[in-house]
Amino acid sequence: MLTTYHDPCNYGRRAEQMFGRGFFDEPRWILSQCMDNWVDLYPTRQRQICCGGGGGALTTGYNDERVLYGGRKMDQIKAAGARMIVVPCHSCHGQLNNLKSQYEFEDLTVKYLWELVADCLVV
Repeated sequence: MLTTYHDPCNYGRRAEQMFGRGFFDEPRWILSQCMDNWVDLYPTRQRQICCGGGGGALTTGYNDERVLYGGRKMDQIKAAGARMIVVPCHSCHGQLNNLKSQYEFEDLTVKYLWELVADCLVV
């Protein structure tokens, strides 16, 4: 199954802005250790498209906006041809799972980065 990785805003751009370093290479190294068949989204890293779920948007009541902004992320994933997306962020995970039915992408698997590692450790 072709897999891709989502750079969460807080782990990437925001961390780079606040602390001088974003976490872009580390999760990609982990993906490369766990699987052969993965692709980066375009644009990627600092220019990655936000999923629209930041700051716990699922619980804020701004559903129309959250779904609208999330549509750009779903289009990005579809353009990559991926059927699984790996994310390290709880907000992104919830948002992407919630958007699947909204954008007729029910066959998309959304997996935490730690889940992927756990899967690789099981023989």
